[in-house]
Amino acid sequence: MRHPIVNPAVLLSPVEDGYVAYDPTSDQLHRLNPVAALIVELCDGQRDVDAIRKLVAPLLPPDALVTVDQWIEEAEAAGLLFDGDHHQAATNQVMSAEDLTCLADRLREAGKTQTAYICQRRASELDPQDSETFRHLGELTHILGRRDEARDAYQRCLELEPDDAEIQHLLVSLRDEAAPPRVPDQCIEQLYHRFSSFYESNMCDELGYEGPVHLLAAIDDVIADRRELSVLDLGCGTGMAGRRIKPRASHMTGVDLSPQMIELARQQNIYDQLEVAEVTDWLGRAGESFDLIMACDTFIYFGNLHQVIAPALQRLKSHGVIAFSVERADCRPYQLTDSGRYIHHLEHIEKVANDLGLQCNHREDFLRMEYGVEVTGLYFTMTAA
Repeated sequence: MRHPIVNPAVLLSPVEDGYVAYDPTSDQLHRLNPVAALIVELCDGQRDVDAIRKLVAPLLPPDALVTVDQWIEEAEAAGLLFDGDHHQAATNQVMSAEDLTCLADRLREAGKTQTAYICQRRASELDPQDSETFRHLGELTHILGRRDEARDAYQRCLELEPDDAEIQHLLVSLRDEAAPPRVPDQCIEQLYHRFSSFYESNMCDELGYEGPVHLLAAIDDVIADRRELSVLDLGCGTGMAGRRIKPRASHMTGVDLSPQMIELARQQNIYDQLEVAEVTDWLGRAGESFDLIMACDTFIYFGNLHQVIAPALQRLKSHGVIAFSVERADCRPYQLTDSGRYIHHLEHIEKVANDLGLQCNHREDFLRMEYGVEVTGLYFTMTAA
């Protein structure tokens, strides 16, 4: 009698109601109920079918034992199991950690997050000394909502790369530690150094980013037909929002912490002046004033917005406008999320405006997608009351 064994090329992952099994060679995902999961665990090449049947029997009605034989035959036909005597032939199909990571990236891009996770988890088991393997695993577990696993993966990544500022920051939220006043500069610099080369294609093509569109609409509501504006674009990035306001501007200044993003903005020929700087530091030492100070998806890196709106107010001309977008929060007043960004409640922003003597208007609209879920943005304009 044959001795079934799990194909070593097949990747198994436990779920609440059993296992999922992914075969990279055929790109097939199989969902195994608890009984099938037990059978898989018993298929170690040491037991024959009769022995497996006897061990599973107490869990099944007497007339259902035949299903064990049927399931093993179907699993063999599908490539999940094979006779242990042919073990050596199948080991040639086992993929390396590097190959599994590449496959996981392709599966993620194709929207197959569950199978990407299974591949990436196996890659981390095969190469436990590769920090990037655990970075990818952390991202996938985050997408799947496996918060504890994401924390563990990022923790392992940090053990391998102790100076990784981005991972340090992500772990603050995942460990439920007290949030810093704002995202550390080094984290933002590292993030956009990695992100800059594909920033616009990722935001626009993959995430459907509409922040600049809705922010400009909010600005139009308050500046009407004003032209020849002096504009300050805080966190200007590549100039996605700057391009839209350019026709109304006589002079445009862009400030961003990332040298890579500033260089991309420079290539757009949008701005008259570009500076690499942290925005609150720049506001504190700047000498000029502006008709419009805008920040599209920049204040998401700050907790209490008083710390950035107050210095912006000092650089605003009479009858000037401060305009910005944030991600909407249902919790008060704001929260550092597991994504490493802050979300803000409407009441917090209204209180900041009231404390600074500013009149604020806002609109609520789509911002972008995140892991298949719509993110709602709050788009604010503030003027002297």
